[in-house]
Amino acid sequence: MDVLGIDVGGSGIKGAPVNIKTGELLAERVRIKTPKKAEPGPVAKVAAEIAASFNWRGPIGIGFPAPIKHGVVMMAANISQKWVGMDADKLFTNITGNSCKVGNDADVAGFAEMKFGAGKGNSGTVIMITLGTGIGTAIFYNGHLLPNTEFGHLDMDGKDAEHRAADSVREQENLSWKKYAKRLNAYLNQMEKLFWPDLFIIGGGVSKQHDKFIPLLDVHSKVVPAQFQNEAGIVGAALFTQGS
Repeated sequence: MDVLGIDVGGSGIKGAPVNIKTGELLAERVRIKTPKKAEPGPVAKVAAEIAASFNWRGPIGIGFPAPIKHGVVMMAANISQKWVGMDADKLFTNITGNSCKVGNDADVAGFAEMKFGAGKGNSGTVIMITLGTGIGTAIFYNGHLLPNTEFGHLDMDGKDAEHRAADSVREQENLSWKKYAKRLNAYLNQMEKLFWPDLFIIGGGVSKQHDKFIPLLDVHSKVVPAQFQNEAGIVGAALFTQGS
């Protein structure tokens, strides 16, 4: 079965059709810049534009940068506050004309990695961390997800962790890889003291350059890059439509 997966990020919205039996993208992904302020209507219209670019008629899974309960957005950090309390499933379905199911972006990226990628076959506690505009987290125990964790907002030096260790901060502050790894290491140490995971999977845009910072980390748990890198959100969003 093929499903259109869409990943809504703070800087870009990406999508592609996915074979959910294999995790393969069936076409080159389309990326459109996230509208300024990331308000509901404009973001939904971009999703519709991506669907139209593939002449898509069928189910759509959407990874979204917020905790989602029964399709409803519960809070907003890197998107407009107008999303809070909105039925995102209904909005995207109405605007795209296709049945849409919306899930937390880190959660769905984790689904992709647990089923087809770096987490496949791993039992115990696995934590997926997406590093982009913010920090997303997804926690799995023996393959089961604890949904809507928001540990990108842990305190680090009086700030949200994502304001210290997100990839966007690395770019804005022009941090060297050594300095960035030091900040990320401090964050992972906090997560380790809370959960003592067996495995950290690092995803998001910065995962493409994992060789520049993962070797510099010093934590007890094994740390690996996401196999799908920045496409984990697209693949996982497609899987999410099946209740994976």
